[in-house]
This record gives sequence, structure tokens and C-alpha cells, in this order.
Amino acid sequence: MSDASTNEGTGNGAAQPPAQPKMNVLAQYIRDMSFENVLAQKGATGETQPDIQVQVNLDARKRQTENQYEVLMKLNITNKSKATGDTLFLLELDYAGVFQVENVPDDQLHPFLLIECPRMLFPFARRIVADVTRDGGFPPLNLETIDFIALYRAEIQRRQQAQASQPAEGQA
Repeated sequence: MSDASTNEGTGNGAAQPPAQPKMNVLAQYIRDMSFENVLAQKGATGETQPDIQVQVNLDARKRQTENQYEVLMKLNITNKSKATGDTLFLLELDYAGVFQVENVPDDQLHPFLLIECPRMLFPFARRIVADVTRDGGFPPLNLETIDFIALYRAEIQRRQQAQASQPAEGQA
């Protein structure tokens, strides 16, 4: 029996399985970056216990080319001394990627762009953060893995609460 027999019956009106989502990273780049070593500017030296705070913001927008999207990950990292509360360094990184996304239903595109695409970008942004902090005179900062699903859910919940707190039109 030949392998061709396994393809028989595809023309019998049976539904084809949906195409699998496809994503290609076309480019990734630093859009903007700033590192400020406040500790060195003050002339201070010495060991201090750091208090590191990381804020992550995500954004995605459609590009003019069909099925292409730019996804932007903004990291704002502040390192303060636990003892004094003085800022030791500030790092702001806007890291972007251009993605070709196909076979993703419209209702799933938004979460796909803000969860799956940042997952692809994160290891590269993590490396940049580690290199910049090390080159800036501090131990390399190796960011913990970010749960982009939880981040996405929190943003959706925040938006829903913001909408609910706005008074409905027509009510005075």
C-alpha cells in the first residue's frame, strides 16, 4: 500500500484543521536607552544593600506591511539603597521587535502580541540590562523571568476598573 492512500479523502468535504499560528522575528533593536549612575555622580563609594524595582510596560502597533507588528517592551529599573533610600542607578530601556504574525484570529491577536512576542524579546533585553549595569560599575543585574500572562491580565483588569470608575455618559 502506498503513502498516497493516506491523502485520499481530503476532498470529501471534511474540514481542514486550522493553520497553526506562525511568528517570525524580522528585527529587534534598542529604540531608546538611558543609564544614570547616580552613585558615581555623588562621589559615593562603598557597599550597600540594593533595593531594585522593575517596571515593565508593553505596547504593540500594526505596521504598514500586512501581518507585521512592532512590539515595544519598556523597562524602567531603579536601584536604591535599602539603608538610606538614595538612588544608586536608573536604567530605562525601550527594546522593540518587528514580528511577522500569521494565522492568529483577530480576537486572539492582542494577547498574542503582548504575551508571545515579549517572551521572544525578553532574553535579549535581559542580556542588555546585565551588560549595561556591569559596564556602569555595578554587579550585573540578571532580571527574573517575567510572567507576561499575569502582566497582560493585570493590564486588562486595570483597564476594566478604569472604565467602570468613569461615569456613564448622559448621567449628571
